[in-house]
Amino acid sequence: MFRYPKEYDVLVIGAGHAGVEAALAASRLGCSVAMLTQNLDTIGAMSCNPAIGGLAKGHMVREIDALGGAMGLNTDATAIQFRMLNAKKGPSVRAPRAQCDKKAYQFRMKRVIEGQENLDLHQGNVAEILVKNDKVYGVRTSLQMEIIAKSVILSAGTFMRGLMHVGLKNEKGGRMGDSISTVSDSLKHLGFDVERFKTGTPCRINGRSIDYTKCERQDGDTPAPKFSYMAHTITREPDDIFTLNPWGDPAFHVEQVPCWITYTNPKTHEIIGDNLHQSPMYSGKIESVGPRYCPSIEDKVVKFAEKERHQVFIEPEGRHSLECYINGVSTSLPYDVQLDFIHSIVGMENAEIIRPGYAVEYDYCPPTQLLPTLETKRIENLYFAGQINGTSGYEEAAAQGLMAGANAAFKVRCENPYILGRDESYIGVMIDDLVTKGCNEPYRMFTSRAEYRLLLRQDNSDIRLTPRAAERGLINEERKAFTEQKIANIAEASEFVRQTTHEQTRLDKWFRRAENSWEDLPQEMRDKWSDDLWRIVETDFKYAGHLDRQQKQVERLSKMENKKIPDNLEYSNIAGLKREAKQSFSTIKPQTLGQAGRIAGITPADVALLSIWLDKQKKESNV
Repeated sequence: MFRYPKEYDVLVIGAGHAGVEAALAASRLGCSVAMLTQNLDTIGAMSCNPAIGGLAKGHMVREIDALGGAMGLNTDATAIQFRMLNAKKGPSVRAPRAQCDKKAYQFRMKRVIEGQENLDLHQGNVAEILVKNDKVYGVRTSLQMEIIAKSVILSAGTFMRGLMHVGLKNEKGGRMGDSISTVSDSLKHLGFDVERFKTGTPCRINGRSIDYTKCERQDGDTPAPKFSYMAHTITREPDDIFTLNPWGDPAFHVEQVPCWITYTNPKTHEIIGDNLHQSPMYSGKIESVGPRYCPSIEDKVVKFAEKERHQVFIEPEGRHSLECYINGVSTSLPYDVQLDFIHSIVGMENAEIIRPGYAVEYDYCPPTQLLPTLETKRIENLYFAGQINGTSGYEEAAAQGLMAGANAAFKVRCENPYILGRDESYIGVMIDDLVTKGCNEPYRMFTSRAEYRLLLRQDNSDIRLTPRAAERGLINEERKAFTEQKIANIAEASEFVRQTTHEQTRLDKWFRRAENSWEDLPQEMRDKWSDDLWRIVETDFKYAGHLDRQQKQVERLSKMENKKIPDNLEYSNIAGLKREAKQSFSTIKPQTLGQAGRIAGITPADVALLSIWLDKQKKESNV
């Protein structure tokens, strides 16, 4: 047995999107951090679609950026196409999405990690979580090396006992070409509930074999809607081959790469239907639950039998590669069947599959075993982040990683935890959903999950989150100063709108008309502030009534959210509380009355009883 000579404040296991943000957040806060991963060459790898953002997911990436995270900046530096989804719809559902250069994203993130102060890298496979008196103190690797740390963040992705399926054949692995992790065995030994989920991915095709003339072209937006509020700081040094988009260069103009759209057809569906007996899902070989909102092509054909076609998106994986990700046809059918149904699609008659689609089953831990800080209830100073908590998607994982890394660091420093409310961010909505309600299928963020989505727009994430992040030391001085100036500019522009008349109407009232836009203002007015700032100001005035109502709703419910529940409360002592409620409260251990009310199966009467009991106990303790 060899014990590594350096002891760490925070040890991060895994180097995917959750592990990256966890390690960076903790190290930015001044902690000594170690990152331990099976393969240092796959730091920040995009295992599935080489894209970041989308509906609700794009909101979270902007929130990650507002909190000082790396995902937004890395996306802006390496993307090959930018789009704003739902641009013609209401502001609460608009969201940025970018197609990235897969390898540039990975390699640039690796260099960010390698250059981060306070962060050491180690390659190895964790065999055991080391615990004493219900408190973690490190890990032991498969090579019998111990790494000692005050806290451990586990972000193992789909690697915990991963099993990949192509047809009725399967092999161990968390990602094609990579081995599995057995750390879930250690978690079971420690008493954690461990269950199984599945996810899937489509085949990849050599772009030279696609007939693009038969496909619909999909271009990016101009100007490019970037993710990071600090994109202007991205520069490319002379030896920097990974930053494709140096936004800090005034002469730079991004050349976006088009994506393409084609469709399945009745012949495609017939081939798939005739071979369902060879699908591991439909033959019973896979019993795990998969993501309902990202169905396989087999599921689409079976569950939407009335549809004659389904969209297929051809998405390039990079500027210097011809490999294409075929979005919309995730599958685990046998290789020969995949080849047949791909060849039935218009534009892909001669397509060369270079990587088959496959499904992967993996272990996860139901997230009701966590506190809102993402620390486990069972083992002190052990945190879970990412797909281990039952989520799907790079963005959900990265957001959890950032919050777990920050909270692990704050606990090591004996500081208060950092918890975002549902009224503050999509990140807060997600974590509250996970730890309060759990998940019976892979969790994916949607705008519909947020009660206050007009307050939580993608364009105001920095205004909402950066000032508080600055107070906790999560961001640097440059970002802090930039955001303070932006807030001051918005206040100045808002006052200008209240005091200025246009077309014989004061601007604040003029903006409330649906047909009026900042783009219709005289040029001398538009030139006073940037386009992005005008968009925010217009939204704030156009939807002022709705925003005011949501803010008042937040204030009404704040009493419930602020009413704390003792950690050691014995719910069995509360007279009149039904047995099911006592069991749910004891399992979840809600930290506030508001959280208690969101537990599945809990009624307003249960919450009222709990509130009365807490008030009674408080009065008795003050006597």
